[in-house]
Amino acid sequence: MVTPMAADGSLDYDGAARLATYLVDEMRNDGLVISGTTGESPTTSDDEKDRLLRAVLEAVGDRATVVAGVGTNDTAHTLELARAAERAGAHALLVVTPYYNKPPQEGLLRHFTAVADTTRLPVMLYDIPPRSGVPIASETLVRLAEHPRIVAVKDAKDDLGAASWVMDRTSLVFYCGSDMLNLPLLSVGAAGFVSVVGHVVGTDLKDMIDAFRSGDVARATAIHRRLLPVYTGLFRTQGVITTKAVLNMIGLPGGPVRSPLADASAELSALLREDLVAAGIKGPDGLAPEASVPNSAVSFGSLPEGSA
Repeated sequence: MVTPMAADGSLDYDGAARLATYLVDEMRNDGLVISGTTGESPTTSDDEKDRLLRAVLEAVGDRATVVAGVGTNDTAHTLELARAAERAGAHALLVVTPYYNKPPQEGLLRHFTAVADTTRLPVMLYDIPPRSGVPIASETLVRLAEHPRIVAVKDAKDDLGAASWVMDRTSLVFYCGSDMLNLPLLSVGAAGFVSVVGHVVGTDLKDMIDAFRSGDVARATAIHRRLLPVYTGLFRTQGVITTKAVLNMIGLPGGPVRSPLADASAELSALLREDLVAAGIKGPDGLAPEASVPNSAVSFGSLPEGSA
């Protein structure tokens, strides 16, 4: 989930509660990841993360799985965030591969194990080599799966073969972290998605999962193809930028992004409007008039056996 912000760049906690409610009740998301990549976690403070998590838990925690993103490139800091998330009432943790410092696989094993040891919460690993610089090797995932609280993977490695190999050897539950591959990863055994486009097409993603699981692969494929403009559009640039621009267009809390990100230009916003129209997306209040578009949601199942 994005982190809604006011015009001055401060966090909009009321807006976060409204957006969370919409994503769960209207978009049919089974859960929300708070303070993940799309939540601009690198530029929010620990206090902001805590208050944001509590606002979302109060809004939807009784009917959705609320996962706290606690990953950093500092193990000690990650442990602090994990303990704070548990105190706040988070249902699970998302822990990204430490970025920038490029730890070896033994370092990754120790890092993730330390997080899983520090709370009683289930842990979803986040494997995204383009951002972290280091993949979680398949063999390392197999070793990590031995920990009773490491139960899932958000897979943005985009390697269906590697994912299949790990799923065949462990009980780790896989969630697709690259929206364009949502349906392909389902086909090799994924449970669902941790999605960016779920902010605006969560109901469609839920329908796609339901169709696939009922054996109606043709319908699931048709939904996948209809969503191609959204998959393409929201990743024209950094996903936070495009998602907030779209939320602003359709009348949902979004607001600006924080530096060093930059809000969507008028040209990008116009392209995004075209993408939304191509996919039949209007939003709760319809698309905002083009002149007023400012230049400024996960769907995944309950751990460990969710379906969307």
